[in-house]
Amino acid sequence: MSRELAELRACRHCAAILPFPPRPVVQIATTARLLIVGQAPGRKVHETGVPWNDDSGSRLRAWTLLEPADFYDESRVAIVPMGFCYPGVAEAGGDNPPPPECATLWHERLLALLPERRLTLLVGQYAQRFYLGPRRKRNLTETVRAFAEYGPQYFPLPHPSWRSQIWSRRNPWFADVVLPACREVVRNALA
Repeated sequence: MSRELAELRACRHCAAILPFPPRPVVQIATTARLLIVGQAPGRKVHETGVPWNDDSGSRLRAWTLLEPADFYDESRVAIVPMGFCYPGVAEAGGDNPPPPECATLWHERLLALLPERRLTLLVGQYAQRFYLGPRRKRNLTETVRAFAEYGPQYFPLPHPSWRSQIWSRRNPWFADVVLPACREVVRNALA
């Protein structure tokens, strides 16, 4: 695994389109049972090199009931974003989407390093599009609502950005039904 990680951390494939020098952020070990596939590092994560080290990460940890010590235990939890480097700010606000080349270049190789994986959390539309393909629903809301259709391998979640708080208020079933189910499958995957 050290060879693959060294290659990934040295990757400069998207350097020409990134706002800062590449700094791939990933957490992975062959013993990990839970894989979290997110979008791409935000600015704060780019600066620290620690995945989900921002408000979105705090929300995701609250959703899963994982304490930071468990969340950042690479022997149990792998974190592989769709884009490994910070993609910059979009004109309309928020971050740019992750470059699709990252997943194409790296995900298959990294998944092969996770023989103990029991569950993959698909956090946000980019992860769901890549991993669920035509099985996903018309939009993120419908995909998350149909979470049970994707188990036991996958569990779709919205991205936990500040916008998810507005989305959650409009979709109270998320807190009532989806989060308890998510917490149970995460707990079982790590048991």
